[in-house]
Amino acid sequence: MKPLLLLVDDNEEILAFLGDELSEKYTILTAQNGREALALLGTEPIQLVISDVMMPVMDGFELCRLVKSTFDYCHIPVILLTAKNTLQAKIAGLELGADAYVDKPFSTEFLLAQIASLLANRSKIKDYFAHSPLVNINTIASSRPDELFLEQLTAIIHENLEDPDLDIEKLARLMNMSRPTLYRKIKSISDLTPNELVNVTRLKKAAALLGQGTYKIYEVSDMVGYHSQTNFGRNFLKQFGMTPTEYQSSKQVR
Repeated sequence: MKPLLLLVDDNEEILAFLGDELSEKYTILTAQNGREALALLGTEPIQLVISDVMMPVMDGFELCRLVKSTFDYCHIPVILLTAKNTLQAKIAGLELGADAYVDKPFSTEFLLAQIASLLANRSKIKDYFAHSPLVNINTIASSRPDELFLEQLTAIIHENLEDPDLDIEKLARLMNMSRPTLYRKIKSISDLTPNELVNVTRLKKAAALLGQGTYKIYEVSDMVGYHSQTNFGRNFLKQFGMTPTEYQSSKQVR
């Protein structure tokens, strides 16, 4: 699926132009001010925001501030577009948490490069986390609120590792969050569904236990909530590119 971008500008011609330019690679939503943008952020799994600065009702600076200070949205990259090409304006945008600042008139190629770079960098970090046995989940956090959220989420998963039925319904209840909000937050931060993240967390805990060299593989399998050693071995191999036996042997050699 194409990444979902939100374009925010009070100029309909600019929205139409940008929509046409970006629609080949991205799915596009539009808003004409920051208030409309916030309403869409509350209901859609938006992956990046591109906003003009000078707008009525709520300008781009205020939108950026609210996105970066709101728990549900703070992981979303924000690119600010503005004709105010003064150094002070750029500093103001960056201090509010903007991930990039593009002057008007802008090159479409430059904007496309900025978008691709921000999304690719996030994607590489998420992929590195998911496929590296001992990489901490905090590496995928882009803000302090995200770190705190991931720490709480991981602690709850670890407390319930032996529960094979741990799913998004139980996670949402334990996190005191609605199911849709929790799903959007986990998916946006990690590129994983909640069930996939639970499984990755199980397998990372298994890797840590295997590395200690004090447990048999079937014991580790049970400890992280797998009742089938065969399924455990298959999932471990798929996630990390080696079997539990190979992983344990590599740690003992070191």
